[in-house]
Amino acid sequence: METRTPTPLAAASLEEAETSVVPEGRSGFLPIETNWFDRLFISVVLWVALCLFWFRFIEPLGLSIWIANAIGVALAVILIRKG
Repeated sequence: METRTPTPLAAASLEEAETSVVPEGRSGFLPIETNWFDRLFISVVLWVALCLFWFRFIEPLGLSIWIANAIGVALAVILIRKG
């Protein structure tokens, strides 16, 4: 079987194609590559964990669950926009 070596022109176009596939967009504070739906899912999971924590430890002290919901929404907005 014959092997062919790429010409310099083909190698240059291959390098351009490889670099154009990787977006040069923003990088967030999350240590993984995510899209908006991934960040939304992480936000929902964090909200549920926060509410469960709130029900167990904070609500018996007399603070309402609505405070936890407000904190969860604020965290979700930050995570989705900047994560």
